Amino acid sequence: MGFKVVADRDICQGHQMCQAEAPDVFGFDEEADVVEVLDEHPEDSLRPQVESAVTYCPAFALSIEENQEED
Repeated sequence: MGFKVVADRDICQGHQMCQAEAPDVFGFDEEADVVEVLDEHPEDSLRPQVESAVTYCPAFALSIEENQEED
């Protein structure tokens, strides 16, 4: 089924915790000083790292959306 990574750049505070947890999924936009999503639809094998990034984000700027299966 898969999932989508969502980052609210308006509330991101630039702590870069997400980058430490899931470096293949999250980067850092130096110019804007906020998170950058490198892969909106990562492989399911990266889900534990993404979940950790969501959990440990101090600004609560990250979330996971489940992909809906199409009929």
